[in-house]
Amino acid sequence: MSEFADDVQAVFESTGADEATAATAAEKLAAFREEYDEELTADAVEQQFADAPDEAFVHAYDWLVGHLAAANDDCTDSREYRLEGFDSFAADPEVGA
Repeated sequence: MSEFADDVQAVFESTGADEATAATAAEKLAAFREEYDEELTADAVEQQFADAPDEAFVHAYDWLVGHLAAANDDCTDSREYRLEGFDSFAADPEVGA
């Protein structure tokens, strides 16, 4: 795992996420960072995560990813970076591929 992912995992664990969930979320966020926002820092993640309107970690994390994606014109679909990315109500990611 990268230094960014390690730092973000620590941030997520400090908010009460279990180690496995925090690690998965950190890896997904590191992939988002690599693809769309190389300047994203663990400090920025911590500050923005604190503003999440939901206390449940998964929902707060998914809000964070949506918030980061909305601020990035190149990211039009953030579901692959979310913990609850593709579900039965979401579009099939293979359609049109």
